[in-house]
Amino acid sequence: MFEQRQRRSWRRFIGWLTPVLLAAATLAALRGADRETDDHPRLRERRVQPDDQVRFRVDVVARGIRVPWSMAFLPDGRAIVTQRQPGRMHLVDLATGQATRIGGVPPVFASGQGGLLDVVLHPDYDANRWIYFSYSANTPRGATTVVDRARLRANQLVDRERIFTAQALSRAANHFGGRLVLHDGYLFLSVGDRTDRYRAQQLDSHHGKVLRVHDDGRVPDDNPFVGRNDALPEIWTYGHRNPQGLTRHPTTGALWEHEHGPRGGDEVNLIRPGLNYGWPVISYGQEYRGGPVGAGITRKEGMEQPLHYYVPSIAPSGMVFYTGSAFPEWQGNLFIGAMVLQHLNRLVLDGDRVVREERLLVDRNWRVRFVTQGPDGLLYLGVDEGMIVRLSPE
Repeated sequence: MFEQRQRRSWRRFIGWLTPVLLAAATLAALRGADRETDDHPRLRERRVQPDDQVRFRVDVVARGIRVPWSMAFLPDGRAIVTQRQPGRMHLVDLATGQATRIGGVPPVFASGQGGLLDVVLHPDYDANRWIYFSYSANTPRGATTVVDRARLRANQLVDRERIFTAQALSRAANHFGGRLVLHDGYLFLSVGDRTDRYRAQQLDSHHGKVLRVHDDGRVPDDNPFVGRNDALPEIWTYGHRNPQGLTRHPTTGALWEHEHGPRGGDEVNLIRPGLNYGWPVISYGQEYRGGPVGAGITRKEGMEQPLHYYVPSIAPSGMVFYTGSAFPEWQGNLFIGAMVLQHLNRLVLDGDRVVREERLLVDRNWRVRFVTQGPDGLLYLGVDEGMIVRLSPE
């Protein structure tokens, strides 16, 4: 009797174990297939063209500011540099490299990818003295991306006021976006999906959006979703993952954006009001754990295609069109910082079409956090290793 019960128990165990083993074998096969997708055309890295042999010198302008997120040039030859964590703002003398800490910076949510983020001067700074900056701020219901403006008196921020608070609250410490563009009386702000990816497709929140407000925070009447009960009126575009690059084209005035994909699929986009840029429905990336994002599709009607994408990911941060005379060969080129693949990315354009890519400073192994053009026509980079560097003709 005992042996019969033992045999029955063993059969029940085998009956339970067999589908589990089959499922595990199927999953392993699928994962193996995922590993082989490096041969898929859309997952192959685009060929990077050799450089034009433009000779330049790299000089260290300042040291000791780890993870410098952004830089804004003052008329007096100094620059404001933000340090993401613990959330500091510095005045840097570009001639001597001396960095002085600025007081009056509000508390920031200095965790994960959060902290003190972008800084830009108002286009009429000489008249109004406004400095705009974005950062992650904590609330009882989670952290979100906010924008303040203030004036600089000596080494102190004064007259500070809140311009905008994104409705993108989350307990997560990722995907804050935070890049700013001020132009023609409008403020553009990028906000990441805050790891709540499906809200990037929903118009009742600011997750995964590019936003547009007046430079005092009011909503423009001609924003694309004004008047809709199911949409927030500040939304300019939607369907973004984590936009950490935002800039204007120097000739057309068009807004350009780049954003992080997951495992592959970083994008460069031309931003047009009211359009859907697809995340997470379409993507050229893969999940970090392996396998496709969603249905694994890269195109869908009603969703925009990127002008350029990167597989594998370069982890882009910061972006600027070069317009200076110091490097005539680079005029009109788009420069992007690369953190994971550690280089300065250069895109050569024909209109809105990317025709060539070059990777500079690959031998430095720097996580390039931002790139911007100075009033002297030279390129300035902030690298996570704690330096501000300058590229000038050799």
